[in-house]
Amino acid sequence: MIIIGERINGMFRDIARAIREKDPGPVQEWARKQEAMGAGYLDINVGPAVADRVSAMRWLVEVTQEATKLPLCLDSTDYDAIEAGLEICKQPAMINSVPAIAEKMDRIFTMASKYNAEVIGLAMNEEGIPKDAESRVALAMELVANCDAYGVPIDSLYIDPLVLPCNVGQAHGPEVFETLRQIKLLSDPPPKTVVGLSNISQGTKNRELINRTFAVMAMACGLDAAIADACDEELIAAIATARVLLNMDIYCDSYVDVFKSQNQ
Repeated sequence: MIIIGERINGMFRDIARAIREKDPGPVQEWARKQEAMGAGYLDINVGPAVADRVSAMRWLVEVTQEATKLPLCLDSTDYDAIEAGLEICKQPAMINSVPAIAEKMDRIFTMASKYNAEVIGLAMNEEGIPKDAESRVALAMELVANCDAYGVPIDSLYIDPLVLPCNVGQAHGPEVFETLRQIKLLSDPPPKTVVGLSNISQGTKNRELINRTFAVMAMACGLDAAIADACDEELIAAIATARVLLNMDIYCDSYVDVFKSQNQ
């Protein structure tokens, strides 16, 4: 499974301060830490409190790329900021994200085709997040159809079935698992799947345990990637173990270290 490191995000105080003060230190430190733990991508988000998201995204991409060669996942609701980041990415990036809304899919898939980018598509539309797997899968199919129409390879599309906190949306968990299973039947090759892992535990007491357990259960349903805390050593160990048990990786006594080193 691909880990998309979540820590370079303006929602965190140290990153928000770094962006305001144009201090590359915290950004580059987190880039190196996440890479060392086996992250395959780094999620880059300037956060909600930045006045000029375009220039902030450019700066964040530049300083992150000084510290790592990992591909970036550009995360923003401001599509101008995403395009500004795509323009200076040294290798193909991932766009996070687009819902199944026509005008937004038009902008994002056009950019993805132009910059050879991967895309995270959200199983939601103007009406919000569906409650059941069937409705989520229908929206995933809309994303697949639009991805294909714009000439973006289907295996460059990651469908996010959208996880809600288990303390307020507990019934959504099984629906997400079923959605993950069915997405693999939508096309050949199928789209990939991704979740924002920390969403499942938002507002709960045992966040790390809930995240780890959900990740392993989702992997058994076909999950390909997660935006997650790449520096949670027990989470990484659980994911590495699940890969062995699902026969994705060959067992060896140092399999956790091997998993960490795969993207280094």
